[in-house]
Amino acid sequence: MIDISIARGPLLFCLLMPAVASAATLTVGPGKTHATPSAAAAAARDGDVIEISAGVYRDEAIWKANRLTIRGVGAERARLDAAGLTLANRKAIWVIQGSGTTVENIEFSGASVPDKNGAGIRQEGAGLTVRNCYFHDNQNGVLAGDKADSDILIESSWFARNGAGDGQSHNMYINRVRSFTLRFSYSQGARVGHLVKSRAYRTSILYNRLTSEEGNPSYEIEFPNGGRVEVVGNLIQQGTTAENSTLVSFGAEGTTNPEQALSIINNTFVNDRTAGGTFVRIVGSPTARIINNLFIGVGTRISGTATQTSNLDTDKSGFVNPASFDYHLKAGSPAINAGTDPGTDGTQSLAPQFQYVHPLGGEPRQRLDGAWEVGAFEYGTLPSP
Repeated sequence: MIDISIARGPLLFCLLMPAVASAATLTVGPGKTHATPSAAAAAARDGDVIEISAGVYRDEAIWKANRLTIRGVGAERARLDAAGLTLANRKAIWVIQGSGTTVENIEFSGASVPDKNGAGIRQEGAGLTVRNCYFHDNQNGVLAGDKADSDILIESSWFARNGAGDGQSHNMYINRVRSFTLRFSYSQGARVGHLVKSRAYRTSILYNRLTSEEGNPSYEIEFPNGGRVEVVGNLIQQGTTAENSTLVSFGAEGTTNPEQALSIINNTFVNDRTAGGTFVRIVGSPTARIINNLFIGVGTRISGTATQTSNLDTDKSGFVNPASFDYHLKAGSPAINAGTDPGTDGTQSLAPQFQYVHPLGGEPRQRLDGAWEVGAFEYGTLPSP
């Protein structure tokens, strides 16, 4: 008998070749093939690359093709400025309906619609990667709808001052998707909403700076329906004017996601809110592990039930420059060598592999003396100049 799985391989390859070969690079900007991103969106076909020259575009677009790579090219990000525009789609500067989309090196600002959900990107397809983008002064930065087969990655991106001021719109709001990963990114000063909100079945918040600063956000991070969640290697700061007293909230709207597990490992938490608050609030009964975290400022460390190991309450004296949000450890810090091996989640190590480098970067986290530090930064490493 012929092994059909082998015999059909070359045939499939031949059938796929025309689709691959037809992928094109579409250029956008003054003197380019397309004057605006929306013109390129109308012409794009599956697998195309869209290159948008640096400059300001007063434009909106709906991207329908699959497997697109849409990137700004030039010395600066391409800027999509919607301030004062009436968005005809009533959703976002870019509505992405295709699947498997990558967006790189684009700035989105000024998105506003009557229902207060105007976003830089509204994701409706399955699968999105956002890299080196800047979202500011929108009602939502990124808003992703329910899509059970969707995986979303945001990395090396900056979110600032998003939110309509109603507490229902956020720097980023990811609804019920298969997985959401945020890494090497900077989210600051949301307008009443959250710095990060995720209803994803699995969420990984890895090596970021999530700081309220002078803004008035609600939660710094919220997982309203729980899920399988890991929060590793982040600087998480609540400012003096924060609207909500809790920094990280898990399960506040009901633990309805299929799995319920929470791992909070090697983070540096800072509460500058004079009235204090709660660093981590856990609702329900997830498998919760809180390991190797620094807690700085006034507040209750944990509300809810969790296994706690090698965490440390401290003040700001043991850090390089807290006024500039530099929470690298100084010599003599009680966090040095005070941690423990955080173990695994199944077969996956929970130990931090990297640490955040501001702005929008990361570097391998190396245990220089073989011991475990507490907090988001290893002693003996300094921020890049």
